[in-house]
Amino acid sequence: MEMLISLSPIILMFVIFYFLLIRPQQKRQKQVRQMQNDLQKGDTIVTIGGLHGIVHAIDEDTVIIQSENTKLTYDRSAIREVKQ
Repeated sequence: MEMLISLSPIILMFVIFYFLLIRPQQKRQKQVRQMQNDLQKGDTIVTIGGLHGIVHAIDEDTVIIQSENTKLTYDRSAIREVKQ
């Protein structure tokens, strides 16, 4: 019983840590994966490097982005957000 009492602050800290840090991060990663899977031709996007462009073509793992008169190929995972 005494050991359980001495471990309770550590267990409580782990539970708080999980709900404040780990769980929100997992939810954010799930949202990003869903957004990357839902990409469509014509979407206006921003890459993790800050490139703004329009999706020209999509493959399983790559996306061709058109920015002004240039077409660049990026990994699908490099897309940070879809702009409206």
